[in-house]
Amino acid sequence: MVSKDSAIKKPEMGAEYKNWLKKEHSIITLHPLKTHYEVVGDKIKRDLEQSTLWKDLLKSLPDYNEEYRVKHDYELLLPGFSPNIVIKPFQSFLRKTHRKNIKENKNWPRVPQSGWVLPHNWFSQINDIVRTLIIVKYLDGVTFLVNKIDSLCKQSQLGFEASLEARPEGYYAAHLYTRMNFEIPKVSWETERVDVFFEIQVTTQLQENIRNLLHKYYKERRNRLTSEAEKWEWDYKSDEFAANYLGHILHYLEGMIVEIRGRRK
Repeated sequence: MVSKDSAIKKPEMGAEYKNWLKKEHSIITLHPLKTHYEVVGDKIKRDLEQSTLWKDLLKSLPDYNEEYRVKHDYELLLPGFSPNIVIKPFQSFLRKTHRKNIKENKNWPRVPQSGWVLPHNWFSQINDIVRTLIIVKYLDGVTFLVNKIDSLCKQSQLGFEASLEARPEGYYAAHLYTRMNFEIPKVSWETERVDVFFEIQVTTQLQENIRNLLHKYYKERRNRLTSEAEKWEWDYKSDEFAANYLGHILHYLEGMIVEIRGRRK
């Protein structure tokens, strides 16, 4: 027997989600929230760029490159590479709140296990509002750099979490998270202090070359409320099949490159 709750349709991202926010949480319009989000994001970015962690990371990257080169006879980083901090665009941010509140909510239509993600708490709930990307040349450079950044966070007495992502869609990268405390303006323009995640992604040169191609199909599927019966893995004529398996093939080749490189020593 289907329960009454389970029969309630999940709103799709877009007009349906905006109507749900209005009806269930009295969020009448998103325009002032978008403006506030962009002001807060810019403030966090500027403060983060002045933080000890960020300055130490930029200063240490050449030393990490040299240590890796001495050990392996190959460079860790691309010539002249320097990471930048970017702010997640508001529309992408809103899509992520939809996934948290609706798409991935196993308690739907009741509150998710971790609580609703709404304007009063979303700066501390979404883990990639501010982020950076570091590209390494070889697969073993990913874990090498993860360990180095872990040490930097400990020096700054910051918590640290790392996840080596390996998704069915052919996406491979390390996602690192630390939380830092920032003073940000409220919608009322008073200020408050909030713990905000800083995401550091580490990926390889080859994976980054196909990142945009894979991201297109991954984002489209991720934002649809798809049925579990829809299996792109068996739809060999689909664009997703070709693009996603390309990611897996390249990951395998990267492993073989590092393995063969090690045998030459």
